[in-house]
Amino acid sequence: MPIRILDPGLVAQIAAGEVVERPASVVKELVENALDAGASRIEVETEGGGRRRIRVADDGCGIPAAEVSLAFARHATSKLSSAEDLFRVTTLGFRGEALAAIAAVARVICRTRASEEALGTELCIEGGKILEQRPIARPPGTEMIVEDLFFNTPARLKFLKGEGAERRQIDLWITRYALAYPHVHFILRHNGREILSLPAAREPRHRFVALYGAELGDALLEVAEETDGIRVYGWISPPGVDRPDRQELVFFVNGRWVQDRMLPAAVLQAYHTLLPSGRYPWAFLWVELPPEQVDVNVHPAKIEVRFRDPDGIFRAVQRAVHRALRESAPVPVFQTVETSGRTPLISARPAPTRSEDLLGAPAEESSSPGLPPLRVIGQIQASYIIAEGPDGLYLLDQHAAHERVLYEALQARRQEGPLPSQPLLQPVLIDVLPEEMSLLEEHRDLLEELGFRIEPFGPRTVRLQAVPAVLSTEAILSVFQDLLFDLRESRRPVEGALEARLIRSICKRAAVKAGQVLSVEQMQHLVRALERCAMPWTCPHGRPTILRFPIGQLARQFGREE
Repeated sequence: MPIRILDPGLVAQIAAGEVVERPASVVKELVENALDAGASRIEVETEGGGRRRIRVADDGCGIPAAEVSLAFARHATSKLSSAEDLFRVTTLGFRGEALAAIAAVARVICRTRASEEALGTELCIEGGKILEQRPIARPPGTEMIVEDLFFNTPARLKFLKGEGAERRQIDLWITRYALAYPHVHFILRHNGREILSLPAAREPRHRFVALYGAELGDALLEVAEETDGIRVYGWISPPGVDRPDRQELVFFVNGRWVQDRMLPAAVLQAYHTLLPSGRYPWAFLWVELPPEQVDVNVHPAKIEVRFRDPDGIFRAVQRAVHRALRESAPVPVFQTVETSGRTPLISARPAPTRSEDLLGAPAEESSSPGLPPLRVIGQIQASYIIAEGPDGLYLLDQHAAHERVLYEALQARRQEGPLPSQPLLQPVLIDVLPEEMSLLEEHRDLLEELGFRIEPFGPRTVRLQAVPAVLSTEAILSVFQDLLFDLRESRRPVEGALEARLIRSICKRAAVKAGQVLSVEQMQHLVRALERCAMPWTCPHGRPTILRFPIGQLARQFGREE
């Protein structure tokens, strides 16, 4: 399709805005053009963090000589021809603004040759004005050189950060697109020094290994699911492999790296109770859906998208990640040596288990792997259970394990209706603050559904008449204080979030404690219940419940390895 000036009606529908905010914006736009051109090799070079010079070269289809100057006209594109095309975009670039915006604030040299032409073209532009156009000999593909960015708008330079910060932004964009397009060879150089050289990968996982190392690449769990025309695939980290920030929650929608709030929320919901507070997983996920179901024209730089059915996308991502965690997550392996100062990674062999109601009632059978059958050996310091499995020695935190068992049991019971409640022989009178009294009244129905029966007994006193059946008498006051704290913290609760938080508090107070001596029968009962959990690896607050010591590691420690 030839490049043409868009008609005014279509131009009016395209939300114009600033495209070039910093050197990384230039790199992004030029790399996207190279990918749209079918390039199998893309070289990116910068000097001075991209302020002095940016060079992006590719071996794509190139631009015909007759259309080179037209490519730098505003809203000129080969990727749209009608208003309808705007709502079924299948390319990375389509707005027809990028080259014109870049040329307006820099000195640009474009060298290109279409594959079907014998000669190429060199075009020189400064501040949006064409200085020279001439034929040249060169191989097929395109080379863009952008120099002295913002030379004619010095005020814009003041908003740029230091060279190191600008380079890191460029590194980030190249890394993301290298992940999204593993079949493309990417080369990145800064000030003449090669930073990345990523040959085309035969398998996407090889690109992960090249960028993040073999440890993370081997630990990642595969995600693959398709429902109602929405395909979600990629890789996530298992419980125990986490980060202190959200930076590696990476999403590609129809091949485009997007920064979206909803998609990370869907992933984090799937990890609910599997990560400690303040920790986040690694996730590299692709979402593919019909182009007419997503609007990519809501941001000038095309880094945000809008879904026609956001709830459906949320459910698809959450379901795909949750299924991968249930079916693939391994038991954490005890690590004696940390690697490179990073969080130690884990690896283990998942083992199949059966799924039953943890309180004895039959439940739907599941093929999801969990823990292998374990034989209890004993207890350490009345806190940890030692067990033997088919592939090594297992150490269980009895409190965390019991929390997980209770949490899944109560969640299952909650699906059927209110939780079992037990009346108190002697009601407990508790003084509360006026704000707390109001919160208790506001959430009265939910509290009764969870097994609490609380009545006012004066302006600042309540009478606790019944509590969830799993609680002991000693835990009543503690769980009530937790309840008040959770209510105060739920100023803007997400649907279901407050209830889950309250159930976690109940489980925390009802679970066996560290320092509590258990009989062999009690330990065996707890281990069997944990084996039947859907997510046995962590407590509801994200702490690990179990560690595995592989047989091979034990043999090496005792010098028995041949």
